[in-house]
Amino acid sequence: MANKGPAYGMSRDVQSKIEKKYDDELEDRLVEWIVAQCGAAVGRPERGRLGFQVWLKNGIVLSRLVNSLYPDGSKPVKIPDTPPTMVFKQMEQIAQFLKAAEDYGVVKTDMFQTVDLFEAKDMAAVQRTLMALGSLAVTKNDGNYHGDPNWFMK
Repeated sequence: MANKGPAYGMSRDVQSKIEKKYDDELEDRLVEWIVAQCGAAVGRPERGRLGFQVWLKNGIVLSRLVNSLYPDGSKPVKIPDTPPTMVFKQMEQIAQFLKAAEDYGVVKTDMFQTVDLFEAKDMAAVQRTLMALGSLAVTKNDGNYHGDPNWFMK
């Protein structure tokens, strides 16, 4: 990851608009769903955009989430025994989640890019992807969704 200084001018304005789209209440709902879906072993993030990003950044929580939506024996994402520490391995884990989410039915326009999460470029896009995934899980009604179905639109 390159060293980045502060943004100025138009770059700062664009980043500011992106950051305003992030919804703290939606973060709370998504955290509740992820914990209900995956179990307490995934832990909880510190409140706020940065805490949410750090919690999801290595891709393990996301991988557990998408795997939990599939029946036993057909888990689409391989989860390493120890969380990856190398940057490219973490980004690879996120990419595996994105592929599995797309295979599950999330449309490409609802998907975030790996860099959106990894460098916290657009955490609102991460929220949109998770909302789309949750909505699909509720709609499928195949018994693999855990949590309050009212958290998502059908």
